Amino acid sequence: MSQLVDSEETTPLLRDDASSDDFQDDDYKSRWRSIRVMYFTMFLSSVGFTIVITSLWPYLQKIDDSANASFLGWVVAAYSLGQMVASPIFGLWSNYRPRREPLVCSIFINLSANIYYAYAYLPKTNNKFHILMSRAFVGFGAGNVAVVRSYVAGATSLKERTSAMANMSACQALGFILGPALQACLSFIGEYGFTVKFIDLQLNMYTAPALLAAAFGLINILLVLLVLREHRVDDHGRHIRSINYTSEDRVDISEETEETMDQVAVLTSNVLFFIVMFIFAVFETIATPLSMDMFAWTRKEAVLYNGIIICGIGFESILVFLVVKVASQRIGDRPVLLAGLAIIFCGFFILLPWGNHYPKIQWADLKNNSLVSQISEATKASNNSLEPTGCPYEQTWCQYTPAIHLAQYISSDILIGVGYPACNVMSYTLYSKILGPRPQGVYMGWLTASGSGARTLGPVFVSQVYTILGPRWAFSLICSMVLGAIILLSCAYHRLIAFSVRYGRTVE
Repeated sequence: MSQLVDSEETTPLLRDDASSDDFQDDDYKSRWRSIRVMYFTMFLSSVGFTIVITSLWPYLQKIDDSANASFLGWVVAAYSLGQMVASPIFGLWSNYRPRREPLVCSIFINLSANIYYAYAYLPKTNNKFHILMSRAFVGFGAGNVAVVRSYVAGATSLKERTSAMANMSACQALGFILGPALQACLSFIGEYGFTVKFIDLQLNMYTAPALLAAAFGLINILLVLLVLREHRVDDHGRHIRSINYTSEDRVDISEETEETMDQVAVLTSNVLFFIVMFIFAVFETIATPLSMDMFAWTRKEAVLYNGIIICGIGFESILVFLVVKVASQRIGDRPVLLAGLAIIFCGFFILLPWGNHYPKIQWADLKNNSLVSQISEATKASNNSLEPTGCPYEQTWCQYTPAIHLAQYISSDILIGVGYPACNVMSYTLYSKILGPRPQGVYMGWLTASGSGARTLGPVFVSQVYTILGPRWAFSLICSMVLGAIILLSCAYHRLIAFSVRYGRTVE
């Protein structure tokens, strides 16, 4: 064992002594080419989600007058619901068949769903339901995230894994940043654009992003078919034959064992990942309405300023991923996860309202408070193209809850932008290590499904609690949830260790 550890520390990139021959060197290069294809697949998955998100609401309104804000919520949730259903299916598939199959199938579904989205204006009726179905299928195709994570987990050693997972998360964050940027670049086409008659396609600022996502999907399929190869290594970086590896030119050095994974650690990791994703879903959902209520921003100002903030958080996340790779090597994965949760707690605790300054109330400047005057003034404001700003009087908590200051909001954004990416990458890095040498497709599918479920429930939770009870209750409950996650992690701390460490095959 000591010789093996010495070899790991003195050999570049965890190659063993046999890696000096040409076959192992080619195998090593092929392995990392394949991992980079997985990076690109993860990048495109996040681009596919965000590239239409800013134009989704106006597109809905344009093609179907009956669509309302409530239906928009279902359309946004449809992506996560589709991903939640698909993740275990694709994960199970990847356990027993070459991963090219579920990857190509899922990307093709995603590609077709984006084309479906671009043609959603064609039917004469129920166009909004076609939008809903197309987004659900885009999410279903994005269920390949489970396959991507299981591949990277199986193709990296313990020491490589945190770095590889951080790189993959950075690609995902970059996709979330570039998606809205690509949409903005395509907005020059305009709302009406032009028609390609022979395929009956209206190419405009709403359909072009979806078609660009479909083109990216085609490139992704080609990369998977031409570049991706099946690779699997043990915890020390030595190649072993995977259950879905079809060639016979590789010697299987793995040992059959009846050792089982720690199911408590697996369940704990799923719960922690659910909480992390739930919290971030709440954060991204509440940003726009909170800023409009507290700072009296107009819709245009809220979209612009929060867009800048989200881009800033995205770039901040990429820096955090780079720091996490170094920090986890020096102090371990669990302390980084614990620190990330503590930073998130501070971020939401700062958002709790305090002081004696109250938000501006819409219509508060009316001298006559009668309902008739309110309606008359509202009509007048509408006719003059003046948008009412401030906290809506229908939200009764606006009258007695102190305002959140802009400095609080910005500070919270910065802290959450540090804590969330650290928790995100550490959650499934630890999870992949806990699972051990067995194929991880199904378990990664359940982890992805738990995250998708959190992204579905988070917006529903915050929209109800925030609207009815206000930010004090909403953020207090979130702080309690984060505190619960910290306690859970502390209680299960000694069990959240790598499979090989648990059975004494290697040391942390």
